[in-house]
Amino acid sequence: QVQLMESGGGSVQAGGSLRLSCAASGATDSTYYMSWFRQAPGKEREGLATIYARSGNTYYADSVKGRFTISQDNAKNTLYLQMNTLKPEDTAMYYCAAANTAYGLWRSPRSYKYWGQGSQVTVSS
Repeated sequence: QVQLMESGGGSVQAGGSLRLSCAASGATDSTYYMSWFRQAPGKEREGLATIYARSGNTYYADSVKGRFTISQDNAKNTLYLQMNTLKPEDTAMYYCAAANTAYGLWRSPRSYKYWGQGSQVTVSS
């Protein structure tokens, strides 16, 4: 099994920055790719960014491309999401997720076996 735990969320004014971390433990070698999602109340969970564990290749949703950067430190078993130029519409609970197969649509929550508990990000205008 893989355990995931997010940290680094908080409150920030529009235009500010935050960096989220996701610490992974357990059978981390089984992970093929990891992603960041967010979910606001009453809305569906949306995929923001993904990174392939072995190659480091990344992909982003259009809504965050150019503002958010996903990265990983395999030695520390930690995933990061650097969030810049934050907007009020970025307010949501942010989750990291890990997939243990090479297939699946990264933006689909159903592709992931492991999830963190979430970290709240609140952006004020």
